Amino acid sequence: MARELSPRDIAVLKKVAPECAGLECAGSKAPYRSILPPLSNHYAKSEEDFRERISALDEEDLDYLLSLIKTGEESLGCVPPHYMTIFLEYINEKVGKESAEEIMDIYMKLKECETATVTKFF
Repeated sequence: MARELSPRDIAVLKKVAPECAGLECAGSKAPYRSILPPLSNHYAKSEEDFRERISALDEEDLDYLLSLIKTGEESLGCVPPHYMTIFLEYINEKVGKESAEEIMDIYMKLKECETATVTKFF
């Protein structure tokens, strides 16, 4: 579901990608509509960098992001599987296995992810 980033969304994006100067994709010039796709595709330089950035999310920010994913407002379609695995591991660690499995199910149901492989995170 396309959306405009709210001030809260922008604050979360800036927390995990403080160098984010604009709110549009450099390649397509389309405005960001989610937090995780630009983080994984434009700002994280490696899996370890992505892990460090995600770990900057406090409990409130993580709960907020998970609620957006569950309502379909936060897109996971462009998040590469190796980064999604890291995100699922973080959810498992901070919130629990049930939440991580719920988010994994959402991710795997996306048409874009029909052939994606997300490694087991627990």
